[in-house]
Amino acid sequence: MNAGRPYPRDAMGTAHAPVDSNEARIVSLVPSITELLFDLNLGDRVVARTQFCVHPEGKVDALPSVGGTKKIKMERLRALEPTHVILNVDENTKELAESLRAFVPNLVITHPLQPRDNLDLFRMLGGIFDRAERAEALCQDFEIALRSVMTFAPRLTDQRVLYLIWKDPCMTVAPSTYIARMLELVRWRTVSTDTRVRYPTIQMTPKLLEGVDIVLFSTEPFKFTEDHIAEFRNKFRLPRKPMRIIDGEMVSWYGSRAIKGLNYLRQTSTETK
Repeated sequence: MNAGRPYPRDAMGTAHAPVDSNEARIVSLVPSITELLFDLNLGDRVVARTQFCVHPEGKVDALPSVGGTKKIKMERLRALEPTHVILNVDENTKELAESLRAFVPNLVITHPLQPRDNLDLFRMLGGIFDRAERAEALCQDFEIALRSVMTFAPRLTDQRVLYLIWKDPCMTVAPSTYIARMLELVRWRTVSTDTRVRYPTIQMTPKLLEGVDIVLFSTEPFKFTEDHIAEFRNKFRLPRKPMRIIDGEMVSWYGSRAIKGLNYLRQTSTETK
């Protein structure tokens, strides 16, 4: 298996020896990766997930939960004897990774920063778990969806977008994040007052809002609703400013969800005026 090929490397540069997928016991602490593992036909090798791993619907329910993405039930996870635990730089903490390193043979760290990083993600996981052929099929689907967006994007105009992920305090995303780079594909340029912080708190001022073309209210991690939009309009006296709910999973989830996300962004950008 993979004879003569370099070992797949994760986001930290760690090389991982390919394994027989039948011998793998995988714990995913990243919701989007859990979905990707199922789409790589590895669902039967996943032994645990987080409570936020909700996709694929109807398939993850039978898997035990070991808690959240930041704080887990360590002894429950240890008892499952995983061979691999998959984490993400943004979603999981360094302290959590260090605790797991004491007894988990393989920590696989992910950190996509832009849409095309999904290709490396597919191939890395496919290479580790003997799913290279399926990974290439996902790469092909991703490339088709990306080309469709890139072909469509020149018809659009640049717009300054305030993408809200939290309420009280209001929080947004910096231009360096995966979310912002997904939005850039449809020429939505994210607004942030502090680019040094990946997910900064933002102060709503008349000057800031005047320079924004669209306000997007994400469905995660805070679940914004139409009522929140109405409240926002009234509070800041913006009766005609374009605003809408945006599916946070489609924009922020990398992995196989990103294929659907690209198509969703293309459609959403045409509907938002």
